[in-house]
Amino acid sequence: MTTVGDDTTETPETVLAKLEALRAKRGYLLPHHGLMAVGEPDLLAAYDQMYTTLTLGTRILDERSKEIIWLVILTTTSEAIATHHIQRMHEAGGTDGEIETAVRLAAYARGADYFTFVRQHWAPHLADYDAVRAYRDGLDALVAGSGIEPGCVEMALAAAHACQRRWEWVDEHIIGAYREGIVERALLEAFSLMMFPGSIPNFVDSAARWQRLILEGRVAASPAFEAWARAPGQGGYDEAAGSGDS
Repeated sequence: MTTVGDDTTETPETVLAKLEALRAKRGYLLPHHGLMAVGEPDLLAAYDQMYTTLTLGTRILDERSKEIIWLVILTTTSEAIATHHIQRMHEAGGTDGEIETAVRLAAYARGADYFTFVRQHWAPHLADYDAVRAYRDGLDALVAGSGIEPGCVEMALAAAHACQRRWEWVDEHIIGAYREGIVERALLEAFSLMMFPGSIPNFVDSAARWQRLILEGRVAASPAFEAWARAPGQGGYDEAAGSGDS
């Protein structure tokens, strides 16, 4: 049954109080905060808890690395409203030069498929063409002297490619993160940052790519992550219902 009318249990006073609490916590408000405060207060509370854990709290990544990764993700998804991450980058000790490098990384990631294109269509005309090597050579030149650590670059680009579903390059940077000695929980945190701007389905598929790399022996996972990768029954509803190929 569809009804029209004001059936909210919130009062103007409680709505404004919740918004002021959010403003004090985050330093800003967006329209969806008020909308949920009016009509979905339980959803707002759950959303705020997730956002707090995802962004405001400290997990594994240091604040500067986290904000570099955020800026690469936000640039690659053209997310204009999140300018507060520029301030957070500065507060974490990041420089304008590092912000510029983050933008360049996002732009470079956008062009990654051209290396694949050349491999698929022009390689017979180019002696010993290696798309990954060519991509890596360009990336090394881009970040040289930037001050951004190689492991941070690997995590940022893994997340950026995941936002755009460039799975070959997601794989490349997961492998690169392991090669750089990145702690697995730090890589997981980097991927988790793209859930809102890059979509939860893409986060799910990123986890599946990581899982496959572990199962194929292409990365040396820790015992806990190995156990996750090998746990049965992770193929979703179709697998559970017996209607899929997973």
